Amino acid sequence: MLISGRGSNMAALVYAAKLPDCPFRIVLIASNDPEAAGLSFASAEGLATFAHPHAGLTRAEFDAILDTEIRKSGAEFVALAGYMRLLSSDFISKWRNRIVNIHPSLLPAHKGLHTHEAVLATGDLVTGCTVHVVTEALDDGPVLGNIEVAVIDGDTPDSLAARVLIAEHQLYSRCLAQFVKVTTGPEALVAQVRARAIGLPEADEVTSHGMPCFGILKGKKFAYVSNDHHGDGKTALLVKISGAEEQAMLIDSDPERYYRPAYFGDTWIAIRLDLGNNDWDHISEWLGRSWRMVAPPRLSKLISVAELF
Repeated sequence: MLISGRGSNMAALVYAAKLPDCPFRIVLIASNDPEAAGLSFASAEGLATFAHPHAGLTRAEFDAILDTEIRKSGAEFVALAGYMRLLSSDFISKWRNRIVNIHPSLLPAHKGLHTHEAVLATGDLVTGCTVHVVTEALDDGPVLGNIEVAVIDGDTPDSLAARVLIAEHQLYSRCLAQFVKVTTGPEALVAQVRARAIGLPEADEVTSHGMPCFGILKGKKFAYVSNDHHGDGKTALLVKISGAEEQAMLIDSDPERYYRPAYFGDTWIAIRLDLGNNDWDHISEWLGRSWRMVAPPRLSKLISVAELF
């Protein structure tokens, strides 16, 4: 999460993440202000923090520093929680569809700053807050959810802001949880594998043993996606390997990510996809290698020649 001040929305997300059914966990709180009050709160809650002043740096230079620290943390999403700087287009491009923000109005109404003053000046009877995906356009990304808040006679910007903030604390964690579920849930993981597997020559998909299965058209199978198969609670990619020695080596190297898939023998390995931080380029390499192990020579030779160019 990125903050610039007290981080009240950050605190709401921190406490939401402690609930047993929350699909996200927080790995870093970062700020452009080393004196931001929210950093002390984050440290007290045992969270990793990073702060670096932006003064004297271009937006691109500062965002490059930020990007490096976020990637070191292993984060897969960025949540803005009172972060008072515009992000560079390069940063947004690198984190496309993985940055979310909360804005204190019912977007698209009243974008930008001084939102509550604008609501009162225009005589709106209802305002609210909106969680949205961040794009290069200010407060203009796809809406993930909103809550309406009534404007009361005699409201001031401060009194209205206080009630909208209560709504923000209710909304943000729910929208972020749903966004993470949709993006990282089993269906999304299968879609990521499918896009890579079907891109291989003459690959097709069928359902086998209740799992999405990828193979050479009218030929052998080279990959499965297991989702809670036999009640193991895991989502994993199953690919072919050379044999028992390689299987044992992989499991020893990372027993949390690699395991022996039940009923598949020692020429397959299961690679968990539900742990987060998936290296999808590496997954593509695994699929390509597994494909080669079952592809007929006429196909594998074509791929080898193509790779030379």
